[in-house]
Amino acid sequence: MSALPAAYTSPLHLPFNRACLDGQFILESPQPDPGGPGYGVLLRGSKMLVVRAQDRFELPFGEWPDTPSLYLGLWQRKPCRLVDFGDGDRVPETLEMLGLLDEQPLLPIDLLSLGGMGRMILHWQDRSRYCGYCGEPTVWLAGEWGRGCPSCDAHSYPAIHPCAIVLVTRPGEVLLTRKPAWAPNRYSLVAGFQEFGESLEEAAIREIAEETGVIADNVRYVGSQSWPFPSQVMVGFVADFVSGEIRIDTRELSDARWFSVDDLPQLPPKRSIARYILDTTLNLL
Repeated sequence: MSALPAAYTSPLHLPFNRACLDGQFILESPQPDPGGPGYGVLLRGSKMLVVRAQDRFELPFGEWPDTPSLYLGLWQRKPCRLVDFGDGDRVPETLEMLGLLDEQPLLPIDLLSLGGMGRMILHWQDRSRYCGYCGEPTVWLAGEWGRGCPSCDAHSYPAIHPCAIVLVTRPGEVLLTRKPAWAPNRYSLVAGFQEFGESLEEAAIREIAEETGVIADNVRYVGSQSWPFPSQVMVGFVADFVSGEIRIDTRELSDARWFSVDDLPQLPPKRSIARYILDTTLNLL
């Protein structure tokens, strides 16, 4: 049983998007930290540590002096900090560990989205500790989400990587792909990173051709989703089939095929933009 909605009326409200935190969380710069106890976004890898409170899970409140923390902003008007637990760090016995990537998450959508944001921040923090120009250690910049180099004065800011994800259709059928690591019979959409000099629509058309050998056009935007594993924004499209026979790129895929809209395989979980595109395009809501 998942704690997430059964369907989404807008991609804006998909898990990991900021709208899921409206009214509860205000992002502020990590410096300065106001001090004092607060709520903790406690992460260990792709797991989140939470408190069970009657019929729901909540963020723990307190201080974690033995583990480095990073101020995120305000959660329910109280300070909120990100704490990264390593494999060797002692985890309080009063907390439960739940997965951010579970197909049927037990975390409510607000905590799931906040934990995802925390994962994205930790990823960027780990990769920005040293200056990309001179190699010296960097420090947080006061009043903004950025890091600066005291040695050469270079500044860097969070890097979000855009990916196009696209459903190709022709009358009565959809083109779906499969990667070897996925669950048995699980199929999803063509997806890939944007390259230099490309619009996202061009990236979608290129990825379709590279992965499946199919030519498509008439690319239409559907919506987007923050995907913090580790640091993407998935930009969703639908496109029309033009020509070509399927020839898969075996470096990327184990299979690709046309499926009748009346006989679909196992689809991606509903927490994903891929499933939202399928549901809305095929009226599966």
